[in-house]
Amino acid sequence: MRRPLILSKVPKHPTLIRRQLQARLKQLVARGPVLAASLVVIHKRCGRAGCHCTQGPGHPGHYLTCKQAGKTRTVYVPLELLPEVKQWIQEHRRLKTLIQEVSQRALAQVQLHVTERRRKAGRS
Repeated sequence: MRRPLILSKVPKHPTLIRRQLQARLKQLVARGPVLAASLVVIHKRCGRAGCHCTQGPGHPGHYLTCKQAGKTRTVYVPLELLPEVKQWIQEHRRLKTLIQEVSQRALAQVQLHVTERRRKAGRS
């Protein structure tokens, strides 16, 4: 199940919107590799007759699932790479949230453009 992205509130004043937009654009730099995938644990049975996995939940294995050419692909993740892969996925989530916040502020800037022009035109 996907968790909903929680975005911060968009201000109503054009100057504040521009400031927030610029601040988020500065943060929009990858701090390392980025991986758009989900990490799952799958329990499998090894097939040996005397192994504990025949009675229990099975041997845990970490796998990445991602879309490639419209199909879901699964890739095994070795235990040595697990901490790095988790960081890569977390970096993707951070950037995805930032992109949505930038998009929100850009849209708010467009929506307030007419209001701001009218306000400025009223001054002599």
